[in-house]
Amino acid sequence: MKVVVIDDDPTGSQTVHSCPLLLRWDVDTLRRGLRHASPLLFLLADTRALTPEDAAERNRSIAAALDQALQREGLARDQVLLVSRGDSTLRGHGVVEPEALQASFGPFDATFHVPAFLEGGRTTVNGVHLLHGEPVHTTPFAQDRLFGFSSSDLACWLEEKSDGAIAAASVQRMSGRELDASCGAGLPLLINRLRSLQANASVVVDAERQEQLNALAAAVRALQGKKRFLFRSAASMVKALADPGPPPFDPKGLAALRRRADDGTSQPGLVMVGSHVPLADQQLEKLLAEPGCQGVELPVHRIARVLEGPTPDLLLTDLERVWLKQLRAVLEADATPVLFSSRGELRCASEREGRQLSCALAELMGRLAAALTPDLGYLISKGGITTQTLLARGLALQSVQLEGQLLPGLSLVRPSAGPCRGLPILTFPGNLGTADTLRDAWQRMEAG
Repeated sequence: MKVVVIDDDPTGSQTVHSCPLLLRWDVDTLRRGLRHASPLLFLLADTRALTPEDAAERNRSIAAALDQALQREGLARDQVLLVSRGDSTLRGHGVVEPEALQASFGPFDATFHVPAFLEGGRTTVNGVHLLHGEPVHTTPFAQDRLFGFSSSDLACWLEEKSDGAIAAASVQRMSGRELDASCGAGLPLLINRLRSLQANASVVVDAERQEQLNALAAAVRALQGKKRFLFRSAASMVKALADPGPPPFDPKGLAALRRRADDGTSQPGLVMVGSHVPLADQQLEKLLAEPGCQGVELPVHRIARVLEGPTPDLLLTDLERVWLKQLRAVLEADATPVLFSSRGELRCASEREGRQLSCALAELMGRLAAALTPDLGYLISKGGITTQTLLARGLALQSVQLEGQLLPGLSLVRPSAGPCRGLPILTFPGNLGTADTLRDAWQRMEAG
């Protein structure tokens, strides 16, 4: 069974390793991914950066291409377990995307909602989703301007996000006690419960330990070919379903992948920070306090004015030359350039304009990074849209190989072709870690 993950940003592969991450989903590319030896295949769909309508359409397009790829490989739909990977702090199109997949790749007997990311302190207890023990609706993530929400009770959250189409009272709950019992002799009971699910039941799943999710995965595998299930989950459930085994590299081995020049000296690094959540601001401040780092700031307000003007391409090209010169000067001074967009979110007239500005900023950062990659030993990219745009547009990659995690939740990937072949790229979610984590990651890569 191949686990196929449609990831709404490029940071969701944060618990697994040794698998391809595809940045395009045409039929031929999907066929190559299905043939890969790994039990796991990620499609980096970048749907969190889209409107709900566009996100649904992208999921339908991927499902159609996947259907064709399966047919040409002589595989049936029930030989694939589909996961719609979403954010562990509940930001994203958590109802829209599973609904689109149910319509285009279903029917499913149930959709399991499993937002737990245990390595990052995200757990679910008695149906309530927590961040380091606090209800997630009390954290800044719940105030997200695009994906805000008012309840940490996942059944109520589903009702809120579906505008009442999924009634909280209709949502089934899979308790931690039930999963604990299934870790031992109670697995047949869990299998029987899953066998009884039908008509795309919505099920929210408790999770405090990986063993609980492993038991659920074992029950799902026992019903392969008999029942069809869809998962909307964060990274810990993906790990349970795919069971990737021990990673080939430990953190020191991953840091040692830093590229070297022809004379054997380590090549310099680049850090990019596009995320604007409060935690990212704290991490950026800590990193910029390091003597070995020097910031290059992209002024968001100025860029927005340029994009609204009569000749945005000409003016932005001139500004890009200035910023690229600054980045090269930092490298020549034997320091690490930290490229970041100015802090604080710019309020736009509409949600669509806000998304367009975010994408334009990410594309600008991607172009600047791409100009430097031939001379880089590593790259750290913080923020989902920033990282997706860097990989797919800035570096024009079709796929990357996931090598493993430098720190919990921080995945290191490498391109296998092109001018940046072998370049270690650390994909860093905006919402992960403590105030020190970005600095710790930089220090590890520098020591590599």
